[in-house]
Amino acid sequence: MYSSTSEQAMDVTSPGQTSLPRGPDLASEIELSIVMPCLNEAETVGACVGKAVAWLGSNGVKGEVIVADNGSTDGSQQVARAAGARIVDIAPRGYGSALMGGIAASRGKFIIMGDADGSYDFSDLGSFVSRLRTGADLVQGCRLPSGGGRLMPGAMPKLHLWWGNPMFSAMGRLWFRAPIHDIYCGLRGFTRECYDRLGLRSTGMAFATEMIIKASLFGKKVTEVPIVLYRDGRKSHKPHLKTFRDGWRTLHLFLMYSPRWLFVLPGSLLIALGVIAYALALPGVSLSGAKLDAHTLLFGSLAILCGFNSIWFAIMTKLFAATEGMLPDDPLLNRLMKLIDSEKGLMAAFVGGLAGIGLLLVAINRWRLVGFGNLDYAAEMRLVIPGATLSALSFQMILAIFFIDILKLHRKG
Repeated sequence: MYSSTSEQAMDVTSPGQTSLPRGPDLASEIELSIVMPCLNEAETVGACVGKAVAWLGSNGVKGEVIVADNGSTDGSQQVARAAGARIVDIAPRGYGSALMGGIAASRGKFIIMGDADGSYDFSDLGSFVSRLRTGADLVQGCRLPSGGGRLMPGAMPKLHLWWGNPMFSAMGRLWFRAPIHDIYCGLRGFTRECYDRLGLRSTGMAFATEMIIKASLFGKKVTEVPIVLYRDGRKSHKPHLKTFRDGWRTLHLFLMYSPRWLFVLPGSLLIALGVIAYALALPGVSLSGAKLDAHTLLFGSLAILCGFNSIWFAIMTKLFAATEGMLPDDPLLNRLMKLIDSEKGLMAAFVGGLAGIGLLLVAINRWRLVGFGNLDYAAEMRLVIPGATLSALSFQMILAIFFIDILKLHRKG
């Protein structure tokens, strides 16, 4: 029978239970840790722990149930302990902080995490353990019908069901190639090796989303299993999730882990618009009776400068993130780094700067020739705006190259 300190593994599946692949010889180690974050869940945590304990025993899985308590004041700790859990007190507040502390204190080769609010069925974990035993790194639960899941009446707000969750799940598939349909599902299993490799950093609700993103980016084997979501069993307080606040934090996290969508695509679009503006304004093209001239050049320069900065930020962000282990090494970035060496890059910036200064000197000389009096504004701006733009781009390029050299130096170290 299951005990948090038991040294005996049960290998026989009880009648009527989900059939699982036979686990390894676990005479000296715990195979599975079930970790539940908890903050004032006295109404529901006991039932959740009881189901998890019973499932471990009836399926012959040597494991433990850990409740990572985040400062409950309603007696959740005593309820969970009485039901068979080991309590780990986590002082730093936050969903992610609680899970990090609980996982750090766990001893299992595999870990299943899930909320203690009664919305997940801890008596039906067979599909998670089966996938983990057969080689999956991360097994994500799916509550949505699009992934085979099932929602009990009132289990999920309609805004989450029809907009927030499907939208962010689709973005996860598009941006990170995450093979999931329910990015917010908190019931999931993963190997300790996978978790240690990911180096998760989010201390709040974004913890679970960051896990999916990084597992996908680092090429881990991610799979999905359908589950049933039940209505939150708590009556004394509202759910900890805040729709718009946590939705924004999800988007923020997506952007931080995708320099392509945050910097490259907007920057490339801006540069393209700027080049088009120059191509139309320099020859003085008219569109629908409107003559494109100096003002169009000015707007084009603004777009090019912003786009150029955005591309450099993408390169620097990607390099920093790969150095810090936030993102995997990118072969394309490595090839680009070989092309952008200091000498060639600085020479290109120097040549561009000379061209810009040259245009500005020509404009100043034309002003001198008329005794520093009035000039044809439109004609002069055709020199001043490109000259100022080239000068600014060259200066920015010099600064960016030196900053990249500093990042590369840190990477070598």
